[in-house]
Amino acid sequence: MVDQAVSRFGQLNIAIANAGITLFGDFLDYPPEDFYKVIQLNLGGSFFLAQAAARQMKSQDSGGSLLFMSSVTGHQAHKNLSADGMTKAALEMLAKGLVVELSEFGINVNAIAPGFTRTPRLNKLVPEERWKAIGEGIPLGRAATPEEIAGPLLFLSSDLGAHISGAVIAIDGGLGAMAAIPPAFIATLKGK
Repeated sequence: MVDQAVSRFGQLNIAIANAGITLFGDFLDYPPEDFYKVIQLNLGGSFFLAQAAARQMKSQDSGGSLLFMSSVTGHQAHKNLSADGMTKAALEMLAKGLVVELSEFGINVNAIAPGFTRTPRLNKLVPEERWKAIGEGIPLGRAATPEEIAGPLLFLSSDLGAHISGAVIAIDGGLGAMAAIPPAFIATLKGK
């Protein structure tokens, strides 16, 4: 990918590690093959893309921007997503670690952590009424659009974000700001 970008555009300025896979499963029964598939793609794919991109950016002597696609699952526990959440938290630590290793070459490194997002793939899997229910649990009242995820990525990789490095930006409609309150407690407050 890096070679193709350089061949087409003459240099590489931005690399976004966006490839990932989510394999749901109960922790007690999670199969090793699913675990290693998630680790290999989410962590290995991102690590080695960043490595190839950083080598190119260093050789150009012009710096650049590396961005990792984390998730709210790296900040909050979600049932049946322990393996996924573990990889997303690790990507955020990778972004911070690479600040120490790559800043001297003018490369800034950041991560974003999207929440529920209405991607074309998920729109095929999630019925419209379910999207409405998901939106009811998000302070802004709806899931994000892909464009709303792209905006912060563009900002972080532009001159406007050139002095931001090691940051993780949550794009979750305010979901991460909320405390999880057990339903039984809410029912008690309502007198049920």
